[in-house]
Amino acid sequence: MIGDPTGKSKTRPALTFEETRKSAETYLKQVTKILDKEKTRIEYNSKWLSKMNFEDIIKLSSKYTVARIMERDDFKNRFENNLPLSMHELLYPLMQGYDSVALNADIEIGGTDQTFNLLVGRELQKDYDQDSQVVITFPLLVGLDGKEKMSKSLGNYIGIDELPEIMYEKAMKIPDEVLIEYFKLTTDVNMEVAKEWINEDIVEAHKKYAREIIKMYHGEKFIKQAEEKYKIIANGGIPSNIKAVKLSDDIQKISICDLLVKVEFAKSKGEAKRMIQGKGVKIDSQLIEDINKVINLNKEVILQFGKNKFIKIK
Repeated sequence: MIGDPTGKSKTRPALTFEETRKSAETYLKQVTKILDKEKTRIEYNSKWLSKMNFEDIIKLSSKYTVARIMERDDFKNRFENNLPLSMHELLYPLMQGYDSVALNADIEIGGTDQTFNLLVGRELQKDYDQDSQVVITFPLLVGLDGKEKMSKSLGNYIGIDELPEIMYEKAMKIPDEVLIEYFKLTTDVNMEVAKEWINEDIVEAHKKYAREIIKMYHGEKFIKQAEEKYKIIANGGIPSNIKAVKLSDDIQKISICDLLVKVEFAKSKGEAKRMIQGKGVKIDSQLIEDINKVINLNKEVILQFGKNKFIKIK
């Protein structure tokens, strides 16, 4: 809700309480693919932060100097380049650090971009007469664009709760030069074996990576169907088992933008227009380039976005 500093050149928009809870549900769904749900305790930091009054915040702020806070690289760079840097962003590391105090944490884990915040937690624990937590950081995984870190907001990610066929298709898009990092950071495959696969046949190495992550997050039985669907899509075909929806009998004709929103391929007409302008939308395998195109629904049509999103409209 505070607007987590992005590590980039601008402030991240703050979320509402309801939005954070909705996000938390998706995080829990994902993390329990790895952690045992019965042994995992979920804590919301609003439990302690929302009880703090202004005096408490002043006391917390007094435990860290401006000079120390400005050691954080993105804060320092923005300040030196006269870019906006809000006071609430400077409080963020202290809030995250106080979470470690409230939980009396033994270990805190995060990406290397979180190192500063994690170390603030260690320092604050000393001020509250606690043993300082151990900090464990992991390298950031580059996204499917091969440039930026993997991020849902950038659309360059593979989601661990995505459908097996989508995971497979995305795995085949990983840039060749970073495939070894994907094996290293997201699988248990021996590195020497992974290097051997890549050197022998890079395309087959991508397939083996795809099989590994599908096996981890869905199960081995889903690999075959994902491979078969990928082959069909890669050859420009349409899968046979796509979802079908029936619109109201009153709808005989509909604009392509309205249709994309109605079937939830797009969240808004604006997004629908961008999808069409990006040459990603097809009806019955025919590319749609006119954002004002009207679709006749007196017969069954198949709407497609990209290579892996299909829906049958009855």
